[in-house]
Amino acid sequence: MAAGDDITRTDLFLVDELLTPEERDIRDRVRHFVDAEVLPIINDYWERAEFPFALVPGLGELRIAGGALAGDGCPGMSSLAEGLVAAELARADGGLRVFFVGHGLAMMSIGLLGSAEQRSRWLPKLASMETLGAFAMTEPAHGSDVSSLETRARRDGEAYVLEGAKRWIGNGTFADVVVVWARDDEGEVGGFVVETPAEGYAATAMRGKTACRVAAHAEISLTGVRVPAENRLSEATSWRAITPLMLKARQDVCWEALGHAVAAYEAAAAHAVNRHQFGRPLADFQLVQAKLARMLADLTSMQLMCWRLTRLEEEGRATLAQASAAKLHTAAAARQIVLDARDILGGDGLLIDRHVARHHADIEALYTYEGTQDIQKLILGRSITGRSAFTR
Repeated sequence: MAAGDDITRTDLFLVDELLTPEERDIRDRVRHFVDAEVLPIINDYWERAEFPFALVPGLGELRIAGGALAGDGCPGMSSLAEGLVAAELARADGGLRVFFVGHGLAMMSIGLLGSAEQRSRWLPKLASMETLGAFAMTEPAHGSDVSSLETRARRDGEAYVLEGAKRWIGNGTFADVVVVWARDDEGEVGGFVVETPAEGYAATAMRGKTACRVAAHAEISLTGVRVPAENRLSEATSWRAITPLMLKARQDVCWEALGHAVAAYEAAAAHAVNRHQFGRPLADFQLVQAKLARMLADLTSMQLMCWRLTRLEEEGRATLAQASAAKLHTAAAARQIVLDARDILGGDGLLIDRHVARHHADIEALYTYEGTQDIQKLILGRSITGRSAFTR
């Protein structure tokens, strides 16, 4: 980056050169949609804590739902392109990204763990976003401790009967296809596709959130919900089978962190140039330059870590320890970048029309979901020492 370049530029190490033309095209199409369709309206939805359904048709037309899944109407893009999509949507709004990732995890569950018949039955309309999906794993008593899953699926003839509760389920109040994770009579973990409306399925919108306000998080109760046996995902029989799905989710959240960081850095850098105090731009002051330098360095490390983790995943070599290290670093770095951006904007940083305030709130959700920072440390610590802090 030469002197005089646009200081809002974020590609210090020329990562763009590592992308294929197709990956750049996908990123740029989503970026244009975000700038033209999302950013002009998202603040009002965020303030009202209301999901922007008006954006769904446009998202569907982008043909990005399903990401790296191929066939059955899915786009079959590279995993890196999928990460770039995650970053661009998070650059727009954390709640919008929660919507898209909930839909995507439902698709990924079916695509990776379903039979050919199950994939052909559900994926085409999910890919076009004619129908919407949700991923129901988290429970009221179990967030990071997913292995303590309490929801039960009892076999009853040609159906399973679901009993239990889920919490923090994105899209849970309006999804047409909900992948519910439960234990069967033998204690094995399974994914069960609930098509709504379904008797015994009740979803209540969660209110009072200070983060991801446009996301439709739900508390779900499952009381005698009958699911046809053919709706059980055929390959989801153990935690080991689900590991690639969890790896993908943790990888994507790193890209989300990058999107928040980019949005905050660009806003702060532009404000530093345009805002004058004491007769000169804020950008002239050493303390502001020091903040911007640290922000850009951290942002660049996030870009490189996301890029490398995703390429390893494409090669089938990514590990949970690597994903945890990436989530640990990117979440913390993004949180600090957003905090510094809010600081540089001063009082304006508290106004949602400057966008940073939304990211300042939403980054707290990202800092927690897909495993808290302490959980990531313990996963990485287990890899380092060979000793698990999760079990006695």
